Amino acid sequence: MLRNALTCCSLLVSVWLPATAAAVELYRYVDEKGVTVLSRQGVPPEVIGKGYDVLNEQGRVIRVVPPAPTAEELEKLKADKARARSDEQLLRLYSTPEDVERARERKFAEIDGLLSIARGNLQGSITQQGNLQAQAADHERSGREVPANLLQQIETQKLEQKRLNIDIERYEAARQEAEKSFTADRERLGELLQQIR
Repeated sequence: MLRNALTCCSLLVSVWLPATAAAVELYRYVDEKGVTVLSRQGVPPEVIGKGYDVLNEQGRVIRVVPPAPTAEELEKLKADKARARSDEQLLRLYSTPEDVERARERKFAEIDGLLSIARGNLQGSITQQGNLQAQAADHERSGREVPANLLQQIETQKLEQKRLNIDIERYEAARQEAEKSFTADRERLGELLQQIR
């Protein structure tokens, strides 16, 4: 029984050894001195990023490992992926350039509504400040001291006007940005639809 087991093991080892010997791979790479090296041990970590070839025992290339991408290539890959995601989203949002135009008009209507409200509020605040200043002038003309709460109300209106002017600038900038964005979307959608056809 022991003899049968030993015979079986030696048979397995004799079959396995030539199979592993046939699977030997060589690595061809260029070292840091610019010399092409053939090695059975693998590629050193300091040159692995330059790429290398894997050869079989007969010297035939069985696999090519390309060099690691440069920083510029990585940036380009990221930009290409971002562009692909953006294109995919654009095609999901819009079917035709007219859809982009309708979305643009809706966005403009929204921003114009906010602008109209802010401008109306600004005009109201300016009128209110004028009325308060007229009251303050009446006090001064009659020789009375201007009440502190009246001065505070005038200051509040000035602050409100500053805030509203900032809002108006922000809405106007958003409108300009939306115009650029929708123009770019319309042009890109046209390009994508041409590629699909």
